[in-house]
Amino acid sequence: MYQEISQLLMYGDLDEDSILYQMGEIFGKYETGEYNKTGLVRDINTQVKRILKVATDYGFDDNLWHNYLTFFLMMSENPFSMTCEKVGASEGSVNALVQNDFRIFKELFDYDFGPIERDLGIRCFSQISSYKAIHKKDLMYNKNVSEKVRSLSKQLEAAKDEKEFFDAVTGFYKDYGVGMFGLNKAFRIDDTPQGSFTFRAINNMDTVMLDDLVGYEIQKKKLVDNTEAFVQGKKANNVLLFGDSGTGKSTSIKAIVNQYYKDGLRMIEIYKHQFKYLSEIIADIKNRNYRFIIYMDDLSFEEFEIEYKFLKAVIEGGVETKPENILIYATSNRRHLIKENWNDRNDQDNSNDRHHSDTVEEKLSLVNRFGVTINYSKPTQKEYFDIVVHLARRAGVTMDEEKLKQEANKWELSHGGISGRTAEQFVNYLASQPEAFK
Repeated sequence: MYQEISQLLMYGDLDEDSILYQMGEIFGKYETGEYNKTGLVRDINTQVKRILKVATDYGFDDNLWHNYLTFFLMMSENPFSMTCEKVGASEGSVNALVQNDFRIFKELFDYDFGPIERDLGIRCFSQISSYKAIHKKDLMYNKNVSEKVRSLSKQLEAAKDEKEFFDAVTGFYKDYGVGMFGLNKAFRIDDTPQGSFTFRAINNMDTVMLDDLVGYEIQKKKLVDNTEAFVQGKKANNVLLFGDSGTGKSTSIKAIVNQYYKDGLRMIEIYKHQFKYLSEIIADIKNRNYRFIIYMDDLSFEEFEIEYKFLKAVIEGGVETKPENILIYATSNRRHLIKENWNDRNDQDNSNDRHHSDTVEEKLSLVNRFGVTINYSKPTQKEYFDIVVHLARRAGVTMDEEKLKQEANKWELSHGGISGRTAEQFVNYLASQPEAFK
């Protein structure tokens, strides 16, 4: 195995801490006979434990060694895989080099662990080669990734030679992409101790769809029309969803991502204190073969906060052309995003600002950077009852409709007033009460 791994070219730039690199080092010692048995068994157990952790994180099953190698290939961002993501595997000299890498990976797939297990008196490789995972509905791994890994792993197991192996992997790159952006719908930004950032996949994203949001048909159509134009490569606008809290603004954006994921739509959630990274984030994703929504939830600025200037600069694009594969979708309870005070409305009160009206205009102009603004207003009493009845029936609640409305009315009076969120919370409560199903 050491010789095979050391001959990898396109896929050979391995992190020394990676499982594959460490496995190569372990088998290098074993194949030369230069090892301490106890130490080698310990090293093997360490890497097998890491494979098991990856399997647990992503819900792998059956042959975990094959799953790991498949996952490695799916996550390997290199010039070849990135090109395949955009245009597929075209004819060229690089194909011969890559096919040699895939010949090696096929050998790794078919590797016989029997000799090392007999020599060291271990069975861990046999055990992870026929592994039965515990699958529960509430496990928080990314089922989308799990299904793709297991499906491609089965194809690679069945490949007769490196040519079939090549076709399966490159076909996957073209259909789904490569790396974390190819496998996941949504991401958040993590700050690093070095003062930079990393992307982190959101594994447990809400599976809500637009049909799950009762009402707001005009608002949903506006959002769908803009997003469809975007994923089809047409001109589209940044979107601001504003209005009362609990009316479904954030739910609408999550639903849009779920609906258009298969069309290459991805979402990156970013918080206000991370706006300083916006230019770097855009630089990292602008050349990928996906459409990205940069999502800003509950966006608003106090009078003393200046982060909105970062946002304005990025939306405007500066000298550099704004990438066509990136839009900003934001939600806010404020129509103008930046807090106004009475002095902002008083052109005579300019003791600290000689050009007071210009300052006010700068503060209010941020909203104009969003080409589409959609108002999610609080539902009427009738609309609130309609939402409650719809959600209750979907949850299987059989309570009489009039009684249901009476209870919903009592609930909203003591739980923050009328909104879609209040209706959902009421139905969630009701679904736990036995009398609701009588």
